[in-house]
Amino acid sequence: MLGPLGGPLGGIVVLDLSRALAGPHAAQLLGDLGARVIKVEHPDGGDESRGWGPPFVGPDHDISTYFLAANRNKQSIAVDLKSDEGKKLIERLVRHSDVLVENFRTGVLDRLGFPVERLHELNPRLVVLSITGFGHDGPEGGRPGYDQIAQGEAGLMSLTGPSADEPYRVGASIADLLAGIHGAYGVAAALYERERTGAGRVVRTSLLAAVTGVHSYHGTAWTVGGKVAAPTGNHHSSITPYGAFRCADGMLQIAAGNEAHWRKVAALLGIDAEQPRYATNRDRFLNRDELIADMEKALAAHDRAHWLAELSAAGVPAGAIRTLDEVYTWEQTRSQGLVVQVDHPVLGPIELPGPPLRFDGEPPMTHTAPPALGQDGPAVLAWLEERER
Repeated sequence: MLGPLGGPLGGIVVLDLSRALAGPHAAQLLGDLGARVIKVEHPDGGDESRGWGPPFVGPDHDISTYFLAANRNKQSIAVDLKSDEGKKLIERLVRHSDVLVENFRTGVLDRLGFPVERLHELNPRLVVLSITGFGHDGPEGGRPGYDQIAQGEAGLMSLTGPSADEPYRVGASIADLLAGIHGAYGVAAALYERERTGAGRVVRTSLLAAVTGVHSYHGTAWTVGGKVAAPTGNHHSSITPYGAFRCADGMLQIAAGNEAHWRKVAALLGIDAEQPRYATNRDRFLNRDELIADMEKALAAHDRAHWLAELSAAGVPAGAIRTLDEVYTWEQTRSQGLVVQVDHPVLGPIELPGPPLRFDGEPPMTHTAPPALGQDGPAVLAWLEERER
């Protein structure tokens, strides 16, 4: 059986024409929710992320861990979309799918013979998710989209790093991943709407939209307050103290999100919470460098474990800065289903980052490994022929 057992999208069929990360991530999220995801790949090499590494694993060191990250709970079929035979197969699959996911550059799907009008002629109930770099229209709608380019163009790099002179990219491919998340929830909404209208529709998002959509208070600082936000390193742009602080053996994070938290922090560190420099959040923000120096002077007296225990006992939000190996072996991570085991056809049992959602009342889902290129062609054709009878 393909994909998770059960799930709220059980019975939904997703035709995944996407590649790289944003589209495959969206399709993977739908697969995590129980949808059957059929991934269409070019016979010559497949999804380009199969070649992205290091690291590569397997007996021949040719399996990309990058590809493994975005393609669990899918079947793979090898199809040349430019061939007549390939186009006919896609037409058949479209007729029996609920969702089509694509992240081609604007106009590519049209040139392949599958404009939206044609897709809805084949299947009026089809929900189409289209993910682009900068939007499907507008003066720069045709630009190719890559994560780091979008992080810069959408302002995220201007908010990240130690100073305005050193803009940093976010370490994860956050523009791609956010576009996938936005796309998946757009699909869920369109499927719900289809229950009322009987008709599918096109859901559009982009890397630009995904990043701009999470500006949040940084956006309103400009649109309402007229202030252009700047990077603040490891400290919050509006709340103080809220950030990473040095102690005797490294760094820990403290988030004093309200005045009660601040007074508890101050009491632990021997700082007068009511002195004019630190009496309110506005005062603390204006004197942040001094406050950080005072806090780190006190924190230097003990190690991280000591302070985390003290802050926890006082009810102050605080935490360590974990490396990824620590995250995936942390009991709390594993208790939340954020690590899943799958049986890969070459690698055998492996662990993958798990889905971010859990549903009360449902047993743990059984997930399938990211597929080898074209491994499910016969199974998909047999399923399709059965549906066409």
